[in-house]
Amino acid sequence: MPKPLVAIVGRPNVGKSTLFNRITGARVAIVEDTPGVTRDRLYRDADWRGCQFTLVDTGGIAARSDDPLVVQVRRQAEMALAEADVILFVVDARTGLTADDEEVAEILRRSGRPVILVANKVEDFSDPTMIHEFYRLGLGDPFPISAIHGLNIGDLLDRIVELLPETAAEEDGMALKVAVVGRPNVGKSSIVNRLLGEERVIVSDLPGTTRDAIDTYIRRGDREYILIDTAGMRRKSRIADPTEHYSVLRALKAVERADVVLVVLDGTEGVTEQDKKIAGYGHEQGKASIIIVNKWDLVPKDDKTMARYEEMIREELSFMSYAPIIFISALTGQRVARILPAIDAVGAEASRRVATSTLNSIVQEAVMLTPPPAAKGQAVKIFYATQVKVKPPTFIFFCNRPEDVHFSYQRYLENQLRQAFGFEGTPLRLLFRRSKGQ
Repeated sequence: MPKPLVAIVGRPNVGKSTLFNRITGARVAIVEDTPGVTRDRLYRDADWRGCQFTLVDTGGIAARSDDPLVVQVRRQAEMALAEADVILFVVDARTGLTADDEEVAEILRRSGRPVILVANKVEDFSDPTMIHEFYRLGLGDPFPISAIHGLNIGDLLDRIVELLPETAAEEDGMALKVAVVGRPNVGKSSIVNRLLGEERVIVSDLPGTTRDAIDTYIRRGDREYILIDTAGMRRKSRIADPTEHYSVLRALKAVERADVVLVVLDGTEGVTEQDKKIAGYGHEQGKASIIIVNKWDLVPKDDKTMARYEEMIREELSFMSYAPIIFISALTGQRVARILPAIDAVGAEASRRVATSTLNSIVQEAVMLTPPPAAKGQAVKIFYATQVKVKPPTFIFFCNRPEDVHFSYQRYLENQLRQAFGFEGTPLRLLFRRSKGQ
């Protein structure tokens, strides 16, 4: 399930980005004294006492203005509110209550979302008069903090966690959730419609037709699937419409909750830098993936074209060499029938468990054939391994010097596991831990 979303909102220059950086523990939002520096929404995962959520830093909501930039920033902030589970409304205790604060408060009262009124830049926590006037906003008790000094942040996080919804159990039973991702206009909706056998998703030649991630249930025989058709993800520099920023968030969240990701490429264009970024997101999330090359009917070809194209994809997307490649045409239906069986196969591989005894016989043989290289004149020894997770399959290798297991040797062990057990379509996670007594 996707993580709960917490949005930080408020007028410009009240310290929203400083609070964002303080909570996430990373300086990823630009912090300046100039109002309106944060124009786009920034998203970053946060964790407090085992509770995970996604924090959103928004541009300041200023008073009504004809300035196109102000209007755009305001729209982005309001769209973040539409998705948020909890809202942090930040005001400036040093400046005091302003007309802009009152306007933001009016928007928040209409949102129906849980709101924590955060009074930032408090210098004296023993003086309640600094925050008294904010009671007029009608949003409950102001919560005093100093984001720049990190004061009272832990108590604020406790309050956030109290208001977050409980993570729901998976309601879709045994259905495999499949996210269909790619750049705009590569044919994602057309593929979904082909799989459904009907026009249930709007298809258009205009890039960006699909604004939200759309879930569609499909059953084939005794197998069930939920196809998640997502908005196309463009390069950030090409995203001018703020609703498209919002669409990218929905697409990324769709990948997060998917079991299998279909990475759709345009066969007439090859692999672009943006294709690499989109494919990389599913890989980093540990999702089973299939590379779908669409519009194959439009590619001039001879008997070697497919082999050359596959070699090019393997080179450009070398980090996901495990993913099968299917060349299709959503327009003509060519090879579309291969997609669902491939989804079944990679979904099963991502859930594969290997018995510890079988795993260790393979690992011991691999280590015997090619021992790990020594580090600083000392031998690196791997004693045994165990599988601790699926989706993706995750293995812990216990050894005497985990920090000295070279990445090339880690790749060798991964290749040995794939050779022995398959794991086609899924990334693997190999972790190295010091064995007890070492």
